[in-house]
Amino acid sequence: MSDVQADNITMSGGGLYSLATIGAKHVIDYTLPRVIDALDAVRSSSAAAGPSAYWNFSDMGCADGGTSLDLWRKVAAHIRAQSTADIQIVYADQARNDFNALVQILHGLTDFDTYLNEIDDLRILQSGASFYTSVLPADSLHLGFSATAMHWLSAKPCNISDHVHMVGASGAELEEFSKQAQQDWATILLHRARELKTGGKLVFANFCRDEQGHYLGATDGMNMFDTFNSIWQRFVDDGVITSEEYSSMTLPQYYNTVEEFASPFENQNSEVAKAGLRLDSIETHSVRCPFAEDFEKHGDAKKFARDYIPTIRTWNESIFHAGLSAKRDAQERREIIENYYATYQNMVEENPTGHAMDYVHAYMTIGKA
Repeated sequence: MSDVQADNITMSGGGLYSLATIGAKHVIDYTLPRVIDALDAVRSSSAAAGPSAYWNFSDMGCADGGTSLDLWRKVAAHIRAQSTADIQIVYADQARNDFNALVQILHGLTDFDTYLNEIDDLRILQSGASFYTSVLPADSLHLGFSATAMHWLSAKPCNISDHVHMVGASGAELEEFSKQAQQDWATILLHRARELKTGGKLVFANFCRDEQGHYLGATDGMNMFDTFNSIWQRFVDDGVITSEEYSSMTLPQYYNTVEEFASPFENQNSEVAKAGLRLDSIETHSVRCPFAEDFEKHGDAKKFARDYIPTIRTWNESIFHAGLSAKRDAQERREIIENYYATYQNMVEENPTGHAMDYVHAYMTIGKA
């Protein structure tokens, strides 16, 4: 396995992530019934016992916190309808996350509608610990939540020679990504098993490859990742970047299948099963690209392209930038990146048909027996 760490991953800061990724909020909104059901199950569990004194939650891979505001507002209101117990929510993300934006959004210093002034005895904390490490003390967590985050690997196992993402990989390179992803999934689960109270729950919405072979940006239209790759390859052909820079821009991501997500729970000899975790339920569901939906109504290709490209930039620009040689000066690297997204935007403007970033997730509830 490569020792290259996936430490250049950053979402757009200053609140831009949540402003540009309304689709990610729609994914979280879809989880609400599942979260409330899990909350009620924890509350009714005598083993969990804690709700009479306090509730402890985690939002892992939270980015700037804007996309999950409504979820936590409704969770807190659901608790307050039944109890006056203290509520604590720990927002966790990697140390490179824009925690300034998170704090400002949560504390009502932006245009986002915070919930903090609506609920008494509710406290929030921020943690720079990623979900690949321990976030909370043992036996302290009632319900852990994460959405659209755990596809990021802890390390890039190798570069992909002829594509920018594992969905276009094959052979030994794909196998390396698969092995890394399974190790990472087990690591995430074992840390959560330690943190969870007995009777506690996890609710995850993770990118996946569904039963039809669909995944993010590859449902019924253009394949978004193939488009990423074709433009990047064109830059090699035109002498804009080198072949080494092309392969260095390999996204450190993996999209599990339902079977891969379920595997650690089905093997009773696995460390995950021995730690007491059980997969209560799992389903796949697709959320339409909101910008493509809007385009169907307004029909303005330029507006669609202007709206669509920024949501892509929020999560992959840092990887493209990091793939460029450090021998290039900062201005040259910036020009290449701007040229890349301008090329993509022009492509969408000229022929918008089929471009969309539909969100394909596996929604799962996990319990600690």
